[in-house]
Amino acid sequence: MSRHELPTHRPGPGAGLLHGAGTVTSSGTGAGVGAGPWLPDGTSETLLVTGFELLRGEVERIVAASGGQLRTVGNLREAVPFWDTAAAVLVGSDISELPPRGRSPAVLVGLNDDGDRLWHLAAAIGAERVAVLPDAATWLAEYLSRVRTPEPGGLVLGIVGGCGGAGSSTAAVWLAHAAAREGVRVLLVDGDPWGGGLELALAAEETAGLRWPDLADASGTIDPRQLADSLPLAGGFPFLSWPGNKQPHSGVAPEVVAGVLDAARRGFELVVVDIGRGRETLRSFAWDCDRMIVVAPALLRAAVATARLLQDLPPVETVLVVRGRPGTALDAELVAESVGLPLAGIMPDVRRAAAATENGRLLDAGRQRNVRRFAGMVLEFGAGRPA
Repeated sequence: MSRHELPTHRPGPGAGLLHGAGTVTSSGTGAGVGAGPWLPDGTSETLLVTGFELLRGEVERIVAASGGQLRTVGNLREAVPFWDTAAAVLVGSDISELPPRGRSPAVLVGLNDDGDRLWHLAAAIGAERVAVLPDAATWLAEYLSRVRTPEPGGLVLGIVGGCGGAGSSTAAVWLAHAAAREGVRVLLVDGDPWGGGLELALAAEETAGLRWPDLADASGTIDPRQLADSLPLAGGFPFLSWPGNKQPHSGVAPEVVAGVLDAARRGFELVVVDIGRGRETLRSFAWDCDRMIVVAPALLRAAVATARLLQDLPPVETVLVVRGRPGTALDAELVAESVGLPLAGIMPDVRRAAAATENGRLLDAGRQRNVRRFAGMVLEFGAGRPA
């Protein structure tokens, strides 16, 4: 099943990009698409939809720095004729909806003063990315440069627990391990800075290679090959983890996370991200994922917690994995129905899995037949197999 065939938990824009024609102006108030000459390759315009002058000025400087061309309109009605031919669409925080069939992906842009409202609005209207200015100015300039000359990239798959202790880290390790066994170029990313370090579950805390704090000062475009060559290996695949020690760290900025995940997307066929449940962690990692898998035990309180969590997830294709014992398929279906997500599979409740995690033997537990069967099914249904 292709990545575009799974239902979503909220409607969102499609992922197609159409580079089209039109006259490039500083504002569009009625010029029809195709009214001017074809734009040269690599110079497709960026469309900005906002009535905020301050926000418009910030975006104009960023687009100029990225070497692009900008068309600005004040409202959604004026934007519709240009939406599908834009290389990228930037929507201001004063816009409360998107076109029902807009094909170009939208980035919601706002200012620091917008606060939490910006993220709630992005989830409500179906924006695929969020840029808080001026902090995200560098990231946005690089993003606009990339979308004008898109390169094929891999799939970034986010794994998040619907409640505490759901088993999302275990699922992430097993899925990455299964993909590696099938010959997929896969990277496992630890997205929870307060989770104690995923490397401990892999018994790889002494393995040489970069960890997240080593990338805290990264800026600009990260070379995917250099990133891959600098990461530690475990179970036949590279991983990027937070340190599994007591040394304090201050985390990394969201724009660093975005740059690292962009490089990972360009360097690997599949990137599996184990995302924590904290709001800041979700914002830093989940909003750069192409798909999401939510893991939840077959319990009533877990279903309630999972349903609440969906409000903080980006509007991308999302499926549910239910952790339970053999024979609980009916319960799993009921959980999925109550949560409102399609069921991708039942994660086996492996005996002593918790002890295997503590002892760094989670990869060994993942070699069991029922785990391999589960991982293969979820990769097929929830992640799609890279071509």
